[in-house]
Amino acid sequence: MPGGVMTGRFWLLKSEPSTYSIADLERDGHTAWDGVRNYRARNLIRDQLAVDDLAIFYHSSVEPPGAAGLLRIAARPVPDRSQFDARSPFFDPRATRDAPRWWSVEVAFVERFATIVPLGILKEHPELSGMMVTQRGARLSIQPVEPSHFRVVLRLARARLHARTRRIPV
Repeated sequence: MPGGVMTGRFWLLKSEPSTYSIADLERDGHTAWDGVRNYRARNLIRDQLAVDDLAIFYHSSVEPPGAAGLLRIAARPVPDRSQFDARSPFFDPRATRDAPRWWSVEVAFVERFATIVPLGILKEHPELSGMMVTQRGARLSIQPVEPSHFRVVLRLARARLHARTRRIPV
């Protein structure tokens, strides 16, 4: 976290930027992270994400995919409202208000990286070899991140900022 102490757990949350990007979250300030329809990701939302946990906002299904910024878990998980809305693409006719199947969580904007840290760069760093997103076939939209991996991603984002803004003497 910029200028702060990192506590709690760390995550990586994926979104396609054509659906919702780090720029959208920066503009909105906060949003419900909803529409997750994978049981393993659902369980992470429902059972493990906690208020003030930090997450890497990761742009997926784009070229290049990569870490785009940071967000914070802003509220406790709640049943995902879209599962009850018959007009929503995320409607689930088996879900009831008494027995919801899907959960969402409110997230808040923390930081937009000056430039994306591409997956290819993440994979080049041996200290990130155990990070789930760098593993072949790791498609889960919400992933736990080790504190050491989180720090390396932040260091890479800062290094890319300094490399991008460094002036070349004439």
